[in-house]
Amino acid sequence: MRWVVYVDIDAYYVSCELRTRPELVGQPVIVGPDPRLGPTRGVVLSASYEARSFGVRSALPVGRALALCPSAVWLPADFPKYESIAGEVRAFLGGFGGRVVPLSIDEAAVELDLDGPDEAGAKAQEVQAGLLRTLGLPSSLGVATHRTVAKIASDRAKPGGIVVVTPERLREFLAPLPVRTVPGVGPKTAERLAAVGVSTIGDLATVPTLVLRRAVGGFAHELLELAAGTPRPEVDREGPRSRSAAETFLNDVRDEALLARTTETLAKRLAESVATERLRFQTVSVSARWADFAHSRHGRRLPQRTDDAVTLALVAGRLLKELLREEARGRGRAVRTLSVGVAQLSEESVRDRPLEAFEAEGTVKSSMPRPRAELE
Repeated sequence: MRWVVYVDIDAYYVSCELRTRPELVGQPVIVGPDPRLGPTRGVVLSASYEARSFGVRSALPVGRALALCPSAVWLPADFPKYESIAGEVRAFLGGFGGRVVPLSIDEAAVELDLDGPDEAGAKAQEVQAGLLRTLGLPSSLGVATHRTVAKIASDRAKPGGIVVVTPERLREFLAPLPVRTVPGVGPKTAERLAAVGVSTIGDLATVPTLVLRRAVGGFAHELLELAAGTPRPEVDREGPRSRSAAETFLNDVRDEALLARTTETLAKRLAESVATERLRFQTVSVSARWADFAHSRHGRRLPQRTDDAVTLALVAGRLLKELLREEARGRGRAVRTLSVGVAQLSEESVRDRPLEAFEAEGTVKSSMPRPRAELE
């Protein structure tokens, strides 16, 4: 039977730093801009479990994190290091003979043909122990015959545990869990489900299909299959789904020239990151978090995947202009956070072509479909 061992590295950025800073093990450690060095509107990127016991969590404003945990050790982020270590993790997982599916910088699934849950659990223990011994990385693992279930199990295993879900107890395992634990169910989707009486995965089976479809569209069928213990096979995706780079300004910005320079810098940083991972992208997006915390995004799909840095910078620059032009016709808000993203990633080898070649064919599209995970 095909089993999925879903690996989630605990407190990934912090764990990467502790590999070379063992004296900090057991201390509250936060990766992010140190608010003691001067004014910043940055957020926590990662926090050790010792820091989390004080209420610190990812995406928390660093000023608030400092107030909650004044004794924390602050470390600056080193993204090239984290990307390099992610490559080490995938190479290590590849040594187990199964197919490795990278899902984010700190998560990956390994698909293995094993005899049963006992062998699957033993293999997970081998993976977990090897990651700690060989790479110095603690991890939480979920094991199941379906990737989504294995992902949910890995979340329940945190920190440092292993949860094995057999096909026979799949429904029993899922039923009491909040529906928010299902990948793709964000806050707004959870609100829509709550409005029709769904708070747990088990509740899904009590609601008529038509009612669920009205609430969440076609996603209803996938949710119902999961609740019934018969989830549909995953659609294979090559590599991670997206990558992005962002900048939160100290003061809200209206200066279009500054925003353009920042977009160019972010695009360069992102292109270097994608090249390090040997990935190609097919969609480019630019997002703005406005001063009132509302969010806008413009995206474009290219006719083929590429890793061309010039194309990324040019497309991102044009998307920024579109976004600002649209905003100028409306509220004219200042920008709090600016980000550049790429998606539809693949490791396939393609011949890079500059943007001009795409445009010569007249196939550059001005819209980007929203994946189901972004229902919010």
